[in-house]
Amino acid sequence: MHRIFTAFRALYFATVMLLTGSGLLSTYLALRLAEEKVDGLWVGAMMAAYYLGLVLGGKIGHRLIARVGHIRAYVACGGMVTAAVLGIGLLPWLSSWLVLRTLIGLGMMCQYMVIESWLNEQAEARQRGAVFAGYMVASYLGLVAGQLVLVVHPTLGQELPMMIALSFALSLVPVAITHKVHPAPLRPAPLEPRFFITRVPQSLTTVLVSGLVIGSFYGLAPLYATRQGLSNEQVGLFMGGCIFAGLLVQWPLGWLSDRFDRAALIRNAAILLLLVALPLAIWPVLPLPDLTLALLLPMGFIVCLVQFTLYPLAVAFSNDHVEGDRRVSLTAMLLVTFGVGACIGPLVTGALMKLLGANMLYAFVCACSLILIWRVRPEKVSGVHRVDEAPVKHVATPDSLASSPLSAALDPRVADQTVEEQMKGNEAPASAPEAEEESRPA
Repeated sequence: MHRIFTAFRALYFATVMLLTGSGLLSTYLALRLAEEKVDGLWVGAMMAAYYLGLVLGGKIGHRLIARVGHIRAYVACGGMVTAAVLGIGLLPWLSSWLVLRTLIGLGMMCQYMVIESWLNEQAEARQRGAVFAGYMVASYLGLVAGQLVLVVHPTLGQELPMMIALSFALSLVPVAITHKVHPAPLRPAPLEPRFFITRVPQSLTTVLVSGLVIGSFYGLAPLYATRQGLSNEQVGLFMGGCIFAGLLVQWPLGWLSDRFDRAALIRNAAILLLLVALPLAIWPVLPLPDLTLALLLPMGFIVCLVQFTLYPLAVAFSNDHVEGDRRVSLTAMLLVTFGVGACIGPLVTGALMKLLGANMLYAFVCACSLILIWRVRPEKVSGVHRVDEAPVKHVATPDSLASSPLSAALDPRVADQTVEEQMKGNEAPASAPEAEEESRPA
C-alpha cells in the first residue's frame, strides 16, 4: 500500500485539496446563510445547485477534455472554481450564488474526471482495488479536513472564502506540473436508463433515496446543528465526526456485504436508519451548547454510520446483476440517479425546515427510510440475470458524487479493459430484458 501511495501521491493530494475546499464550502454557505437569517429553502437550493452542476459536468467535461486535453481542462476548470468561490465571498446576491454554486459543481466534476482517468491509466490491473480504496480515503479525508478548518477558524469573515479558494488553487499544482503522458481520449458512457430500470430497479431506488438523504445532510446538517445552539467550531466538530463515520463504516460493511444477502442488508439498514434517526427528529433544543454537542455528536455519528452504507450496498447489489461490459454504463446511471436525488433532497428538506423547524432534516431521513423498507424486498429478487461471479466483491465507494462515471474503470469489479474499449462496447443501444431482475418474484 505504501508503494501505491508513493506512486499516486500527487493525485491523492489533489483529491484531498479538492474535497477540503468542497467540504468547507458547503458548511460555510450553510452557516453564512444561517447567520444572515436566511431560511432553509435557500440553503437547500445551494446544495441542489452544486449537485446539478456535477450532473451537468459529467456530460460537458468529456467534450472539454476532448477539445483541449486533460491538463488544460483541469487547470481551466480549477481556475473557474476558484474564481466562483471568490465571487461568493464578494457578491451579496443569493441568486448569483446559485449560478456560482452550479459552476463550481460543473468544474469539479471535470476535475474528478481528469484525476480518475489518470489513476486508471497508471494503475495495473492487480492494483485497482488498492488504488480505488486510496482514492476513496483521500476523498473522505478531504471532506473531514474541510470541517476541521472551522474548529481552528470559526469566524465567517472573508478569510474563509479565501481559504476555500486556496484549497482549490493548491489542487491545481500536482496536475499542472505532472510529467506523465496524457491518458487516452474519453468517450461518454451511455446511460441506458430503460435497461437498468428494468434490470436493477431496487438498486436504483436505493441510490435515489441515498441521494435524497446525503444531499440533504451535506447541505442542511450545518443549519440543523446551528439551530440546535451549536457554535461554528462545534458545528465543524459535528460535521467532521459525521463524515468520518462514512469512512469508518466502509470496511466492516464490505465484510458483511460479501457474506450476506445484499437486498436484505439494504432493507435492514433502512430499518436501522429509521430507528436511529427518529430520536433526532424529535430532539428538543437544550439550553447548554456543550451538553447538546456531547449528546448530538454520537447520535449523528451513528446515523451517518448507517446512511453512508446505502450507496455502496446498492452499487454492489446492482453489479451482481449486470454483466462486466456494462458496468461503466451502470456507474454512470447510478451517479446520475444519485445526483437527481441529491438535487431534490435539499430542496424538499429546506422547505420542510422553513415551515416546521430544523428537526425536519431527520424527519425527512425517517421518511426516506420508510420508502426503502417499502420498496426493497429480498424475496422479489428473481436471480434470472445474476452474474456467474456473484456476489461480486464489495468495493468501498465514495457516495458524495466525489467521483465520475470513469471511477468504474478503477473498480476491480470491472473487467480489465481500457475506458475507451468499455465505452465503445456499450455504444449500441440495448433492448430491455424480458425478465425483471430485482422485481419479479422468484
